[in-house]
Amino acid sequence: MTAAAITSRKALLNEISNREPRIAPGFSKDGIPGPTSQYFGVNILGVRQLRDKLPREVFGSLAASIRHGKKLDRAIAPVVAQVIKEWAVSRGVTHFTHWFQPQTGLTAEKHDAFFAFDDDRQPMESFTGDQLIQSEPDASSFPSGGLRATWEARGYTAWNPASPVFIVESTGARTLCIPSVFIGYNGEALDEMTPLLRSSDVLSQKSIELLELLGDKGVQRVFTTLGPEQEYFLIDRSHFAMRPDLVMGGRTLIGAPPPRGQQLEDHYFGGIPERIQGCISEAEFELYKLGVPITTRHNEVAPCQFEMAPYFEETDLAVDHNMLVMATLRRVALRHGLQALLHEKPFAGINGSGKHCNWSMSVIADSSDLDGLNLLKPGKTPHHNIRFLVFLAAVLRGVHKHSGLLRAGIATSGNEHRLGANEAPPAIISVFMGDMLTKVIEEIAAGKSSGTAEQQMIKLGVAKLPEVQRDNTDRNRTSPFAFTGQKFEFRAVGSSASIAFPVALLNTVVADSIGEITDSLRETLKKTKSVDDAVLKVVREVFKDTSAIRFEGNNYSEEWVVEAKKRGLPNLRRTPEALKELVSKQSRALLTKLGVLTKEELESRYHVRVERYVKDMLIELHTMREIVDTMVIPAAYGYLGLLSKAASQSKAAGIAVIPQIVTANQVGELVQELQEFREDMSNVIARVEAKHDDPTGQAEMLTSEGADAMAEVRKACDALELSVGDDYWPLPKYREMLFPV
Repeated sequence: MTAAAITSRKALLNEISNREPRIAPGFSKDGIPGPTSQYFGVNILGVRQLRDKLPREVFGSLAASIRHGKKLDRAIAPVVAQVIKEWAVSRGVTHFTHWFQPQTGLTAEKHDAFFAFDDDRQPMESFTGDQLIQSEPDASSFPSGGLRATWEARGYTAWNPASPVFIVESTGARTLCIPSVFIGYNGEALDEMTPLLRSSDVLSQKSIELLELLGDKGVQRVFTTLGPEQEYFLIDRSHFAMRPDLVMGGRTLIGAPPPRGQQLEDHYFGGIPERIQGCISEAEFELYKLGVPITTRHNEVAPCQFEMAPYFEETDLAVDHNMLVMATLRRVALRHGLQALLHEKPFAGINGSGKHCNWSMSVIADSSDLDGLNLLKPGKTPHHNIRFLVFLAAVLRGVHKHSGLLRAGIATSGNEHRLGANEAPPAIISVFMGDMLTKVIEEIAAGKSSGTAEQQMIKLGVAKLPEVQRDNTDRNRTSPFAFTGQKFEFRAVGSSASIAFPVALLNTVVADSIGEITDSLRETLKKTKSVDDAVLKVVREVFKDTSAIRFEGNNYSEEWVVEAKKRGLPNLRRTPEALKELVSKQSRALLTKLGVLTKEELESRYHVRVERYVKDMLIELHTMREIVDTMVIPAAYGYLGLLSKAASQSKAAGIAVIPQIVTANQVGELVQELQEFREDMSNVIARVEAKHDDPTGQAEMLTSEGADAMAEVRKACDALELSVGDDYWPLPKYREMLFPV
């Protein structure tokens, strides 16, 4: 091993220790760009901004399509396109793109110039209504899971007007992004957003039917709201670049645990380091310009782990904004010499990262009493709380009946490492309700009170429940799905994932449950005159039937695993077994019945996710083998050479005790063990790749044999890291990456 190789890590540490925090362009010398309200949303053109720019009738048509979820009138497209073009060009934009979310977990875009020629061949800026509404980006190479062959090039993007157009600024370029869906030639959903929009429509339809049955008239639409908290790590970019495992797969495949991790509990909510603060502040600055309402930032539990969280927004907009959050974090971090890690488990032995999706349902209605109503917020009258309880019951029934499907929606190779580990919910889906509501639910289920619904509510002490949101409900951070006052927190979603698919599934299972409750209520009303009395009877049965899904204790405990099995709750620990829930008979019937996904679209999502799992795992296996062959073993050989030379010199000098021999033998044994495990891992790779025509079989082999082989290789590598001289170890260590100087 050369002197340069031996000292490269030390030189890097010295260079990092002398770095200065960066002051972002646009910030003043004291680091403050001015009040947020002065520049919030300057790079977006949404409904509010268009109000003053469009003719009244055009704006009315556009606003109606957004507010009520209706199809856009193509007749207004040319006028809207002209306004958008003028605004964009005035801000230095030269290109536009339909910005969409294929089944890659990322966003995609193809840029076209506003530039064109007029009839006299003179240059001009041009942007038509057709270009605004629809584009044909080809995009044949995106994963489709068999929905179309790669030689079938036609895929279409269509503008989603509910999400405002926005400008992305990068070095030397400004691009107008048009949030869009991505569909095939025959209308197949090729993206993550289309099923989400469909699920929103069916949830609205089912909710309106139930509300009308409850006597709540004039409801125009029910929509879901979302507030996704984003966890992530920030490490030095140079450390990242020296770790092939981080570069290739986003997580460290080897790495001995440092003496200090997160056991001192000193990082959580601690002071944010200045260099990190500069990066986060600039990311927030960029996000504010894009209209992303980030309100919270803090240190998370693990060293170098952080979180940012926004205000609640309508779900499809919140999904778009979360994709912008991830992209902006990655982009801005590079400006500060940092790397944003969004993988669910980039470091072993410490907390992984999730994306806690705070989800609720709200009403758009003619009536001022109903407009803006949160259906999961307790009210001040018995009727209000009857309505609250029936929608609460619908969520419980949906999660209970389709917990396997919800687990499938969050199944990825990254989340497989996180679920059930440090400070993360387990793979068992359960619901936490809090002490007060649990007591209410159990007493209703037991039928302890008699009389009318109002009398029963009063006897139970829940005629009014305004304090639930503050005082009577803890969050239970171990629960994968927790009620937190006026919303549910779906905590099991992975940090790197698009939240569109898991939330689409959540919308769907709740919509189906609302429909079932509506049917039961209609039947009950044939025998019961009072709507509230009938509702309470239906709710009582739902609460009894769904008792198994409710759990108030420690989801991390082994006792819960045993108890969950007794309750009949699925424990789908590995990704391949979880993904099978997507194509189960029950899931297929649900999603096709409600029109969220066709049978072919559902099958495609299963195949895309299985293939992605196989690809992720094979990339990790090949990367680990390369690290072992080109870095770990050569480092051990170099250190063995040093020990051998020292032992030989000691022996020649007549020294009686030569401790280098003992150390050399220990290192040699570890190398020999590593080589054996490395061969076992290579054999797994060969056998998996031989099954290239059977992705499901590959996934099952990888999740067992592949994962086990990697664990053995890691164990040997980590032992060598703790044995080989520090100057000889080529990879940045955990203590260096997680505790930067």
